[in-house]
Amino acid sequence: MTSLHMVQMNKKFLIQKVEIKGNLKRRLLDLGFVPGSVVEVLKASPLGDPISYRVAGTVIALRKEESQLLFGEVIES
Repeated sequence: MTSLHMVQMNKKFLIQKVEIKGNLKRRLLDLGFVPGSVVEVLKASPLGDPISYRVAGTVIALRKEESQLLFGEVIES
């Protein structure tokens, strides 16, 4: 398993495990970052953090410390 933060641009990622706690976990689950969801890595900001992701039809930017706690595997497009 790898973290979402390690996935290259324009790749797709299948979430298998969410290790975020508290209110942030609730917020990410509400936005669609749940086990079984497919996330597409879109682009990084000029300094590399945050990174934009598409999940459940919505584009969301996550910071490194958040995306490092979402685990799964890269899948074929």
